[in-house]
Amino acid sequence: MKKSGLIPRLKETFFEGKNYKILLMSILVTGLSYGLYKGMLDNYLAEIVGLGEMERGVAEFFREIPGVVLVLILALFYMLSAETMYKAGAVFLLAGMGMMSILPPGKVLVILSITMYSLGEHIQIGMKNTLSLKYARPGHGGAALGAQNSASQIGTLVGYIAVVVAFSVLAGGEGTYKLFFAVAAVLAAISAVMSFRITGKSETDSTKRRFYFHKKYTKYYMLEMFYGARKQVFFTFGPYVLILFYKADAAMISLLFAISAVTCFFASPIVGKIIDRIGYKTVMIADTLILVIVCFAYGFAHRIFPENVSFVICCCAYILDAVISLASMASNVYVQDLADTQEEVKATISTGVSINHVITVFIALFGGWIWQTLGMELLFILSALLGLGNSAYAATIKTKRKAVNE
Repeated sequence: MKKSGLIPRLKETFFEGKNYKILLMSILVTGLSYGLYKGMLDNYLAEIVGLGEMERGVAEFFREIPGVVLVLILALFYMLSAETMYKAGAVFLLAGMGMMSILPPGKVLVILSITMYSLGEHIQIGMKNTLSLKYARPGHGGAALGAQNSASQIGTLVGYIAVVVAFSVLAGGEGTYKLFFAVAAVLAAISAVMSFRITGKSETDSTKRRFYFHKKYTKYYMLEMFYGARKQVFFTFGPYVLILFYKADAAMISLLFAISAVTCFFASPIVGKIIDRIGYKTVMIADTLILVIVCFAYGFAHRIFPENVSFVICCCAYILDAVISLASMASNVYVQDLADTQEEVKATISTGVSINHVITVFIALFGGWIWQTLGMELLFILSALLGLGNSAYAATIKTKRKAVNE
């Protein structure tokens, strides 16, 4: 008889021992801390720090730098175990969050804090995957990664909801933001303490330490460039439009993030099934065509509808963009079709992520300049054009397998 319930499933997924329990708890608490942080950040930058459109792009440029140099960082510290690197990431997370809570809201100091936090975040991304797979029983790697991802998502969602409740009850202002950044820092400290209880010397994932280029993946690399560019427009400037143009407060933005997270949680397996059924090429073409509609709604709704109606339309467009972003899974399936080994798949996708990050840092700067000088309408026209370029390029892909029931 098959056991039911969370604990039995975890015991079936992971080897006996305390490490996987500590890891999952650390990830859960980090997610909670991140939910508080992310739920407030954009409003804090706009309302308290006073970052304008261009300066928001500059802040995002520096936030993405750790993602660009991550391969170099892991190469320099290749001799350290995955456990050690995960702990180092926890320390950087704590340092960044602590700086946010105690430093005055000067632009340079805040951007430095965000970059420090981002460094810890990027270091931990690869390490928590490596450790989850290390602690998984044979044949349960997917379930282990799923458990880890669920822990992070649950924590983040609770953090978003906490911001919604808190900022609906309490008055805004620097003191309120600082209080909750301090709470997030305490949670980051608890997670860091937990991480130092993880024992062992697991090897880091070697595929994270090197680039892998091959001619057959040229179109994949180009698709990652298009995706990284168009994704960055909404990630950086989507919430900022709602804050600067529509005056959305922290409670509203965090509620939007929470709804988006829940929607994506349920939509993710559906998108995966669609990719299997109709094929990754069709999905890659269709999702960016839908993006054109989303961009038009975001950039021009205020010119067609009353402000309260256009605000709702933009919120719906933001959620829809998050859902269609899930279609990026299709490019991973494309890589799997081309690859000769599973190690090649991992190395190629890691390279794609690095390419993605390189593009995003420049889009952040360029996008902020476009919004400030030429208007937000042109910014979202640019995003739509990138989407069309992505669709046109995806249409040139030659598939190696047929979709299910084709």
